[in-house]
Amino acid sequence: MESPAFIPSGGLSLSPSATRAHVCGGRRRATAAAGRVWMVNEIGQNDKEEVREYFTNDGFGRWNKIYSDDESINAVQKDIREGHAKTVETILSWVDEDGDAQGQTFCDAGCGVGSLAIPLASRGALVTASDISPTMVAEAQRRAVEELPASAASLATFQTSDLCDLNGFYDTVACVDVMIHYPQEDVNKMISSLSALAKRRLIVSFAPKTLAYSLLKKVGEFFPGPSKATRAYLHAESDVVAALEAEGWTVKRRGSTASKFYFSNVLEAVREA
Repeated sequence: MESPAFIPSGGLSLSPSATRAHVCGGRRRATAAAGRVWMVNEIGQNDKEEVREYFTNDGFGRWNKIYSDDESINAVQKDIREGHAKTVETILSWVDEDGDAQGQTFCDAGCGVGSLAIPLASRGALVTASDISPTMVAEAQRRAVEELPASAASLATFQTSDLCDLNGFYDTVACVDVMIHYPQEDVNKMISSLSALAKRRLIVSFAPKTLAYSLLKKVGEFFPGPSKATRAYLHAESDVVAALEAEGWTVKRRGSTASKFYFSNVLEAVREA
């Protein structure tokens, strides 16, 4: 489920509760990975179902169009497309700089239509990509088959799953343009869950909480309606960094994308030797 870092108009038509989507919905569960056991406080099933419904139906059409080559989109949607593409390009530039994608395992949590998963597979990475929306997953899989040679397409696996049902152990875990749907307390849980999947690198993006962006968000809230009422959470970078450090990560790289209707910070965190 990829969505913009923030849109003051023309955004998601979700209720406030619906934005608390797939951070471990339903019950309290113990999970173990790499010798660690942690408890996750899970959020109600109804919230998760609302988000799944949106991105599987009405929302899918909107975001699939934005994250495509369709030229019929409006100026706001084009700005979002370009902003999201820059965030993905930043992550790929880090992967290319390290020169170690070939044969490495990647988990793309909240993959949307495959904007990151597909180019990673094209670089020879073994990619496990997931999204809460089965429609998004189907589209990502279709694009992978269409855009990649058969040998590369076979390296990417797509599955429908919420974040707290993911398992496995990966060299790198990425969660791009997802955290905007959650308050900080849920982001902390999300980072904890994702950390248990990652061997050496965790990459996350979020909409930064600054005075200017907070004011812009307030302006957007003056335009109610099913197509314009964006529910979005901004996050202070210091809070996200603190959550990463609590899980034993050290921030290695930082990136930022800012345009008229899209803004996002991205952090690459690594485990110190």
